[in-house]
Amino acid sequence: MSKAARRKSRPFRAGTLHAATSRAARTPVSRPDSADWARRRVTVMGLGRHGGGVGAARYLASRGALVTISDQAPRAALADSLAQLRDVPIKAVHLDGHDPADFRDAEYVVVNPAVHLDHICLRIARDSGAVLTSESELFLRACPAAIIGVTGSNGKSTTCSMLQAILTAAGRRTWLGGNIGRSLLGEVDTMTADDWVVLELSSFQLAHLGDAAPLPRFAVVTNCTTNHLDWHGDMASYVQAKQRIVSRQEPDSVAVLNALDAEVAGWDASVAGRALWAWELERIPPLAVPGAHNRQNAACASAASSAAGVDESVICRALADFKGLEHRLVLVAEVDGRRFYNDSKSTTPAATLAALDAIEGPVWLLAGGLAKGVALDGLAHAIVERARGAGLFGVAREMIRSLVQSERADFPVHSTARLADALVWCWRRSRPGDAILLSPACASYDQFRDFEERGETFCQLVRELPSSCKD
Repeated sequence: MSKAARRKSRPFRAGTLHAATSRAARTPVSRPDSADWARRRVTVMGLGRHGGGVGAARYLASRGALVTISDQAPRAALADSLAQLRDVPIKAVHLDGHDPADFRDAEYVVVNPAVHLDHICLRIARDSGAVLTSESELFLRACPAAIIGVTGSNGKSTTCSMLQAILTAAGRRTWLGGNIGRSLLGEVDTMTADDWVVLELSSFQLAHLGDAAPLPRFAVVTNCTTNHLDWHGDMASYVQAKQRIVSRQEPDSVAVLNALDAEVAGWDASVAGRALWAWELERIPPLAVPGAHNRQNAACASAASSAAGVDESVICRALADFKGLEHRLVLVAEVDGRRFYNDSKSTTPAATLAALDAIEGPVWLLAGGLAKGVALDGLAHAIVERARGAGLFGVAREMIRSLVQSERADFPVHSTARLADALVWCWRRSRPGDAILLSPACASYDQFRDFEERGETFCQLVRELPSSCKD
């Protein structure tokens, strides 16, 4: 029996990563943008600072749309995004709040993924007959290349970057974008049917896709743990958003599901509507990035790449060479025998638990920030079980401290407003051979622009430690 036949015959079972096969590696089907945007009245709701709103505004204006930008943020906060639109014929820019008239008079509204689905301005737009869409949907409709869409509560960016590395090593022209921080709309006109796109999709982006929106032909779900309940409202709605990526696949589509994840393992194969085959973790080569969670990310990337027709030897070589991403469990310094790890991208308890499991030796944890409506009891238990002590900062610090001390009253824990003070506390109590790990388990928006700024601040603070912590 051939290797392909053996894979196809393996059953869906826990502890295995699965992918639907069929005719997936054939020439991609072109999906041209059929909308005529000339003179169409379009409101871009939420310009934002991460490229999606800018990409949508540029794309639509270049096609003749009459674009109005509406954002509740002040001009100063959006200075960088506005600067990128100086050469674009934007009809109007309305900041410091949303004007209902911009939604009542629009034919289309491009919604920033952070906007709640029940926002009053979206209700006004729907009642006035406007079509709601998003930057992600615009791209999915316009892209002629094969798209590998990746979602999950954790590991999305790492899995996407692994996929890009594998496809590039295989000689494919590959584009990486989406929730990872880069809009690809500006480059869609240079893409061809022979290209490949790796597209990171958040639960927000998936929730905003219209019912008729095309879905990625290749879909990867890395995991599904409690996250963003402050936005989705409950776990069922969050799971439903994640499942949308595999809900309406075509006959030649592929779905890769991580069955090592408790939630995803419970999804019936009929969620994707395909027969599934397996790729065992043992097939993954030794990796430069630490942790069992990264081996699962690699297995997801491997399964999708294999289904896309990449040779196994190329996959293994590319994964072995993969060095990881910034702010994702990166060893940034060693000072006086202490190792300092930047894992600022860990914005959920599950991600922080994975980081704690990945670091060898005694660990001092830096955690806190803005909680996202998720339970932190499991995090507190893991801190007591795995860490030597914890420096807590930001809005959620007292909530975490209370839970930790409920687990163990004498556990070394320090609650302070600032990351800098929490770091100094851990540093002064650590010993040679210890690790000090920034893995916040919370969002950064209470004190920082984003997780990148939080990570960069941490790295700068570490560089200043030898002088600032002298007794």
